[in-house]
Amino acid sequence: MLDKCITLLQSYGLSSLNKLKQVHAFSIRHGVSISNPEMGKHLIFYLVSLSSMSYAHKIFSNTEKPINVFIWNTLIRGYAETNDSVSALSLYREMRASGFVKPDCHTYPFLLKAVAKIADVRLGETIHSVVIRSGFNSLIYVQNSLLHLYGNCGDVDSAFKVFDEMPVKDLVAWNSVINGFAENGKPNEALGLYKEMDSNGVKPDGFTIVGLLSACAKIGALALGKRVHVYMIKVGLTRNLHSSNVLLDFYARCGRVTEAKTLFSEMVEKNSVSWTSLIVGLAVNGFGKEAINLFKEMESKEGLLPCEITFVGILYACSHCGMVDEGFEYFRRMREEYKIEPRIEHFGCMVDLLARAGEVKKAYEYITKMSMQPNVVIWRTLLGACTVHGDSELAELARNKILQLEPNHSGDYVLLSNMYASEQRWSDVQKIRMKMLEDGVRKVPGHSLVEVGIRVHEFLMGDKSHPQSELIYAKLKEMSDRLRLEGYVPQISNVYVDVEEEEKEDALVYHSEKIAIAFMLISTPERAPIRVVKNLRVCADCHLAIKLVSKVYDREIVVRDRSRFHHFKDGSCSCQDYW
Repeated sequence: MLDKCITLLQSYGLSSLNKLKQVHAFSIRHGVSISNPEMGKHLIFYLVSLSSMSYAHKIFSNTEKPINVFIWNTLIRGYAETNDSVSALSLYREMRASGFVKPDCHTYPFLLKAVAKIADVRLGETIHSVVIRSGFNSLIYVQNSLLHLYGNCGDVDSAFKVFDEMPVKDLVAWNSVINGFAENGKPNEALGLYKEMDSNGVKPDGFTIVGLLSACAKIGALALGKRVHVYMIKVGLTRNLHSSNVLLDFYARCGRVTEAKTLFSEMVEKNSVSWTSLIVGLAVNGFGKEAINLFKEMESKEGLLPCEITFVGILYACSHCGMVDEGFEYFRRMREEYKIEPRIEHFGCMVDLLARAGEVKKAYEYITKMSMQPNVVIWRTLLGACTVHGDSELAELARNKILQLEPNHSGDYVLLSNMYASEQRWSDVQKIRMKMLEDGVRKVPGHSLVEVGIRVHEFLMGDKSHPQSELIYAKLKEMSDRLRLEGYVPQISNVYVDVEEEEKEDALVYHSEKIAIAFMLISTPERAPIRVVKNLRVCADCHLAIKLVSKVYDREIVVRDRSRFHHFKDGSCSCQDYW
């Protein structure tokens, strides 16, 4: 009868929970004990497969001791896969304390997956040490679980250390580290690892592609991303909806809106992620009205509903185009028509909407009336707007709020210092800078990235470390002279130091994006587009200068700063000087 019940489970166990219950009831009626460990093993396996964890645990609790390690592992796996990491860890501790059974080589991959879900790196390190003591650290599937854990926790150095010590590396291992680097602010390392993987003859798959395109997007490595696209076409990955969505996002984040729109129009299958990716891409590239028109088209499609991220894109579009009334209307529709409760990102967009329009006091009033506690990003948005629009009293209030939430962030000191400098309050500037020294806060240096071929070049302000430095600076001087003939006057109000005007003009010339553009003018064919990725906000002087460069040198120049894209062409910018 036991064998018959197990055969029934194997035949119907995965079909539905109802069928499984019927088999269980049948086994009880025909004398198979509820505590039978063999019956319990099969029941628990199929219940976990159907994600019925409470039912599975009840069977487990009634199963006769000692319980087979397979059952413990199955339950731990089930909890890990249903995001109940607390229960998975509790069961593991119970297993070790029971004295009936010891964890085996299959226990730890499931357990590490549970720890990765809660991103507890310290707990992960503790389990890693147990794995080493147990002698399981040489098994590739345990090593891959450790890679996933450290990558998910953002500890890419530990992930790479595990990876480096692996005698045999499979595709899962390469993907884990490439994605870990890409998602944790080390895109160059991700691309370098891919090149090493390629030289070792390991063929990428869809997961590799996602990590690669993410890394390429972050540093604007368009040429390499295009090579990945060609590879995707070659192996048929463009037919995969997820891969196509990632590719769409890549082109949008590299400022290649035309390519993104072409790819979108050619996609046979589109889901709400596809529409949202292009809407957000258009918004951050400064094409707010196009983003809104695309959203209206999306609304007309049956079965497609916007999500929270779609509305982040729409509100961002309104914010960066100065469409205040439209932004409030879309916020209302999000809540009332689509029943989407606003998240902190939506409130942030609304504060930014008012702040960019110069309504800093209304922005502050909006913050005080929000239905959730404002976070540091919202107060930082207000601080930035106050420095632009010259409201020092409100700026200091915002700064005090920021100090309570996230002290010692260099950008906040710099914003306040710049505002004081713009008002020529040099003693206050000095106090801020002394405070930075006392608190050990270092200003994040501005840098700009450009790509030639498949190599990415990085420039800092006044950087002379490049092998072609002499040629770059000669071009920079020529560029400055030609701009002056076009009527360019350096915006020295953007230099927040108490020095002579001539020194201020010199400082503006050597901003990293200008050096990067001079390099691209000598390194690329005439009329070839130039793309720059900058880690800080573009200053007003550089914005004016780049508009003129696009006209004088007949170049399309795309600059991605920390918050948006600027598309310069024929002496104008897509942001219409509203940024």
